[in-house]
Amino acid sequence: MRPPVTHHHPVGGASRHPSRILIVEDEKRLALSLAKGLTAEGYAVDVVHDGREGLHRAGEGVYDLVILDIMLPGLNGYRVCAALRAAGHDVPILMLTAKDGEYDEAEGLDTGADDYLTKPFSYVVLVARVKALLRRRPQGAGASPVHVHGDLRVDTAARRVFLGEREATLTAKEFAVLEQLVLRAGQVVSKAEILEHVWDFAYDGDPNIVEVYVSALRRKLRPGLIRTVRGAGYRLESGR
Repeated sequence: MRPPVTHHHPVGGASRHPSRILIVEDEKRLALSLAKGLTAEGYAVDVVHDGREGLHRAGEGVYDLVILDIMLPGLNGYRVCAALRAAGHDVPILMLTAKDGEYDEAEGLDTGADDYLTKPFSYVVLVARVKALLRRRPQGAGASPVHVHGDLRVDTAARRVFLGEREATLTAKEFAVLEQLVLRAGQVVSKAEILEHVWDFAYDGDPNIVEVYVSALRRKLRPGLIRTVRGAGYRLESGR
């Protein structure tokens, strides 16, 4: 028998359906505090305290965002994240870590996480990260254009990327970085501009995180697709 899920409903009556967030966190006081705060922001929030239950709930495909602690009973956050991505779920995942050094950023990216925060963190920063990730989800109304650049096709409405006939599976953050480049295809986009649009003002980590995501895009798409312009930024190249 699975443990119960704690449900938190948004305060007041919203005219549209609120974004649904799943918090997977075994520190119950922290989980409750986050749930109360995010509910007050207008989100519908569910809370579980175990990795296996978190994987089951997130795998139902009803959430717009998962806030996932790394150190969890049952399954740790890395394994939960990897299992979701392996099953084809592209829900944005914000990972939480207890202290500097515990979270290996490269490992987290390899398993498919979109962003992370180190405890203790500012609640204001967490809300900013949540909003940034949710903005990159499809809104359902009004189709965005499909951008074609050589053999690269980026559908910003369906959040799908094709290189020739092959579809590439990207995380929400990888897609956001690629989107910035394809919107200005052929132009140089600086690292600062990518940080501003993809990570927003709240990001206070290493700006070289952009290089990590560009490397991931090159690996998933094609090595020569994104050119590094030394001292200036990145440029999306056409051709095969």
